[in-house]
Amino acid sequence: MNDAPVAGPAPPARPASPGLFDRALRRIGRVWREMATGVVGETDDSIEAQIRACLNGHGGEVSARSRAARLAETFESLDDAAKRDFLLTLAGFDSDPDTVDAAYAAVRAAEDPAARAVATAELRRALEPPRLRLLTQFTTIPDGRKFLVDLRAMLLRSRRDDKRLAALESDLRGLLAAWFDVGFLELRRIDWSSPAALLEKLVDYEAVHAIRSWRDLKNRLDSDRRCYAFFHPRMPGEPLIFVEVALVQGLAGSVQLLLDEKAPVQDPRAADTAIFYSISNCQRGLAGISFGNFLIKQVVELLEAELRSLRAFATLSPVPGFRTWLDPLLAEGPSGGSFDLLTAEESTSLISAMPAASGRQALAAILARRGWWREPGLSKTAGPVLERLCARYLLHEGTAKRARDPVAHFHLSNGARIERINLHGDTSEKGAKESATLMVNYLYDPVRIDAYHEAYAGEGRRTASAAVRRLARGAG
Repeated sequence: MNDAPVAGPAPPARPASPGLFDRALRRIGRVWREMATGVVGETDDSIEAQIRACLNGHGGEVSARSRAARLAETFESLDDAAKRDFLLTLAGFDSDPDTVDAAYAAVRAAEDPAARAVATAELRRALEPPRLRLLTQFTTIPDGRKFLVDLRAMLLRSRRDDKRLAALESDLRGLLAAWFDVGFLELRRIDWSSPAALLEKLVDYEAVHAIRSWRDLKNRLDSDRRCYAFFHPRMPGEPLIFVEVALVQGLAGSVQLLLDEKAPVQDPRAADTAIFYSISNCQRGLAGISFGNFLIKQVVELLEAELRSLRAFATLSPVPGFRTWLDPLLAEGPSGGSFDLLTAEESTSLISAMPAASGRQALAAILARRGWWREPGLSKTAGPVLERLCARYLLHEGTAKRARDPVAHFHLSNGARIERINLHGDTSEKGAKESATLMVNYLYDPVRIDAYHEAYAGEGRRTASAAVRRLARGAG
């Protein structure tokens, strides 16, 4: 089912396509220009002057909206370097240190609870930077929330270089977290009859399994498939996060079979399992604001109500950190690592299949061989080893409180169980490079979701099926 990878929400792979983005930018730019014509009598066009004019609030609400629109239009007209200067200028509108010191002194000097309460309220007001008022003003203009979401996306790229930008990003994140609380969001199904502009965004935002064509998209929206997305009322045409679901019989073990356009359409009423095979975050500016767990739970409830035949809800997820963990271990000498990576029997078998000086080198050579999974001898030898190592990686690697794999962490945090490891689950180039073709079924049992969540969140306990645990026990 996220925040990465199939069904752990993946970050957006790229912004909306240039054509779609440019059309939207031109449209909103015209609206902002029309609004900005209401600003009169101001001759200083500097960024700082425009910000001060917005904060001064002269002329009432209409004038304030016009100034905010003018400032947004100015920002969008700048190149990247000038946008950074704009943000640094905005970051400079921080709390006044003298006012904060005086307010803090008043709190320290308060002699009774009533006086301390009043002084503390004044301190809170003194600590609130003026730039927060300006950021809030942007929500009053058309597409203002989308403007702020994109603004934070830029800040996320720049905050490590400057602490002032990091502080501004933190302010904006707090506002967005409140404005995009899940209680304000709308869950909507996307199907083939949805507006073309929305379908185009689905193609652009898919970050797990790229949508190759309109035919591919139509296949993913057919009667035995479902796609649901969260929307905000102030961004009705912009999905925040979406999940793709396949209605099948039994656990699916291969994403290539699941997405096969030539496969016959199944009767959804005959399905007993809902497979969540892709979750994509659509707005980079909302990174760190969690929607995935709420999305999964609400979709499970919708599907249970719609299709009484469903008995299981599971994902078909990649293991994006597996090769990143495994490859350095294979490159080490026979005594490298804190545990015995391979058993003696495995090393002998691997060297027999791929002659090398050690079992580690043999396995590394197999994984480096293009299409190794199509060679029966290599697949039969390396497959069980990879499954065992993957079980160890999922259940034992990381810290006492957090699984190393980001997708595993996402699903375990949401109350899922590691149900099954599937060899050759994703034989795409990306699947081989990141996960050694392995994919994982995470099972969501509506009755046990809360208990599994508490076990992982509280104790770091990673719940898994007996089969996966047996694999992990043999992993050194």
